[in-house]
Amino acid sequence: MTLVDTRAAWRTLETSHPPTYYIPQCDIAMACLSPNPQRSLCEWKGQARYWDVTIAGQTLAGVGWSYPDPTPAFAGVADHIAFYAAPFDHVTVDGEQVTPQPGQFYGGWITSREAGPFKGVPGSRFW
Repeated sequence: MTLVDTRAAWRTLETSHPPTYYIPQCDIAMACLSPNPQRSLCEWKGQARYWDVTIAGQTLAGVGWSYPDPTPAFAGVADHIAFYAAPFDHVTVDGEQVTPQPGQFYGGWITSREAGPFKGVPGSRFW
């Protein structure tokens, strides 16, 4: 099953991170998503809410996140959802398999177009 298919992602780049892709909800199989009570705060984007994904009876908890009321600088990510790549079997960008950003907290997607080092590797906590 395909969860996302888009040509309209909002690509963000943060210091020492590979890109994070925020997908418009109209390009997501939203019937597979359900709200998760988890919240976090980004100093740049605002308060994030999280999403669970259920596919073929298997639920992946908190693997998506969104900013329903982002700060003005990130207004473009409203009504978009980003996903961690690691929990999914197959994640691609322009047909290339993605490598998840290291670390449990980070949601960047690494392809051959990006060069590290990236935050998330051992010793990078305070970069």
